[in-house]
Amino acid sequence: MDQNYFYLITIQYLGFRYHGWQKQPNLKTVHLVIDKTLNYVFEGQKKFKSLAVGRTDAMVSANETAFELFMEDPISDFDAFLEQFNYYLPQDVRALAMREVDRDFNVIHNAKLKEYIYLFAHGQKSHPFCASIMTTFRDVLDIELMKQGAKLYEGTHNFKAFCSRVSENGLYTRTVMSCEVVENTMFTASFFPKESYLFRVKGEGFGYNQIRGMMGTLVKLGKNDFSLEDISKSLLPESIEVMEYIAPASGLILNAVEFE
Repeated sequence: MDQNYFYLITIQYLGFRYHGWQKQPNLKTVHLVIDKTLNYVFEGQKKFKSLAVGRTDAMVSANETAFELFMEDPISDFDAFLEQFNYYLPQDVRALAMREVDRDFNVIHNAKLKEYIYLFAHGQKSHPFCASIMTTFRDVLDIELMKQGAKLYEGTHNFKAFCSRVSENGLYTRTVMSCEVVENTMFTASFFPKESYLFRVKGEGFGYNQIRGMMGTLVKLGKNDFSLEDISKSLLPESIEVMEYIAPASGLILNAVEFE
């Protein structure tokens, strides 16, 4: 394919009924419905390729992420394209904006900052409608202690203990620019519990299941199954700890991606 035109398209989606971003045989994925919709919009007459800034796992949502669209032919009217693209996309996927980029732009390498949030509540049984975007931990958690624990993740540490599918050659020394547990004021709904919280993490990149592993460890901390010292030790360069509790996927949201 002779790629002459390049576009960055910002999207958002609810991941609850998808098996992640990446195309997989016989499974509904976000990339699959994106490409099917593009093919329909182009009436099968234009060659294209799409590449995401990163892959989300099954049931993980995105409030703002992006993919790069490679085309042989130009798109002249961005507004008209976005209107038609959104018209045919499923209700749980929406395109937000698009801009043209040059040949040197790389959607993966030019992404310099990612922000993830994990939406959660605790100590109760929440309305079933919450399940698609929020995880409710039924035990009562010590939120103030979890706030202290979140701050331990900030900085450059060895996060191998919090990742899944670890290997000898994996990159586990990562820098977390900011990390906090705060009251949720970002998402609201009439059926949400009275109080809910966000675990918010910013960094250049994260390992497989790292955010969910970090969240799961904070939950164990909030239940007094772990101590702050346990978390500190697990982050040391020589640590061989394995934090086995991975928080459920449906509370995790890729909130924003910043590009160079």
